[in-house]
Amino acid sequence: MELEDEVGGIRRAESEDEATAPESSVREADWGTTMVSMKDLAKICGVSVATVSKALNDYSDIGEDTKRRVREAAEAAGYLPTTVTRVAQRNRSWNLGILYEDEAQSGLTHDFFSPVLDSFRRQAEHSGYDITFINKHLADQRMNYSEYCHFRQVDGVLIACTDFYNPDVHALIRSEVPVVTLDHVFDNRIAVVSDNVKGMTALVSYVCSMGHTKIAYIHGADSSVTRSRKGGFYRSLAEHGIEIPDAYIREADYRDTAAARAITRELLELPDPPTCIFYPDDYAAVGGMRAIREKGLKIPEDISIVGYDGIPMDRILRPKMTTIHQATAEIGKVAAEQLVGLIEKPKTMLIEHILIEGTFLPGESVKRIR
Repeated sequence: MELEDEVGGIRRAESEDEATAPESSVREADWGTTMVSMKDLAKICGVSVATVSKALNDYSDIGEDTKRRVREAAEAAGYLPTTVTRVAQRNRSWNLGILYEDEAQSGLTHDFFSPVLDSFRRQAEHSGYDITFINKHLADQRMNYSEYCHFRQVDGVLIACTDFYNPDVHALIRSEVPVVTLDHVFDNRIAVVSDNVKGMTALVSYVCSMGHTKIAYIHGADSSVTRSRKGGFYRSLAEHGIEIPDAYIREADYRDTAAARAITRELLELPDPPTCIFYPDDYAAVGGMRAIREKGLKIPEDISIVGYDGIPMDRILRPKMTTIHQATAEIGKVAAEQLVGLIEKPKTMLIEHILIEGTFLPGESVKRIR
């Protein structure tokens, strides 16, 4: 006889007495033996756990063929209908939302977010969850983020890339939906944050050790990431006893090669130009490299440059970029683990801000000044 398991499966009766026990005794039995779970059904059908859950609960966004295949597999495995009811009573959709709005419109080809979100997806799927993307086009549906999350019945949300000061984002933060943020800190919410201060400190210390004192910084648009990097930049310069003119500090959007190119030209035309230029990211630094070469200068012989992120493109750039390689796989994995923990073990999760360190890559783009 097959006995119902509380968490979504069945187990085999271990004795004749248990097999013939009355229904009340079966319900009170110890559920700790081998069972057919939703994960087992997912493997049998070649779909995710979330798809199995939706198929068994007759969700409208699952095709009829898939529903039929999952239900037939469940029946063949002895997966009892009452198990489905118990899963439904737990209000679990096995679906995670990702709030992602990339103003640069690079989509999932973004050099930083693409590997982060891929790692998040793989860890979420390993835990049995599907992914739903949430973006600003929800305005067409006249729903804010919080309302949309309830409409789609997501179990939790990763806020990965957006305007964190948007009132709709704050409404989602104040809601009861489990939330984890990337590179932005809210009170009473878990945040997974790149250690931007330590990364920038490593870059500045290296450049100073190479003899540079005239160091320019084209930083990104205002954000918590930018503020952390600027703080690390100025603090490290002060520790080395270096002061730089305001003309050396400029702003350009992240990944904006055109702006970085134009600002680099302006920096090189100053009466006392810098000997090294920091860029907001490696992608923007490509625009700076173009401006330098257009002026007939060489890197690093005539001007040194520094990037940030350690994107795959750095492997083919010449000279190799001096940069910080961000631990994107670790960032995505930890974010998924934290979000799933909030959903499945809310009472034991600590609300904390988790710093993920990057790796300093010296490259070949900084010249030693004698």
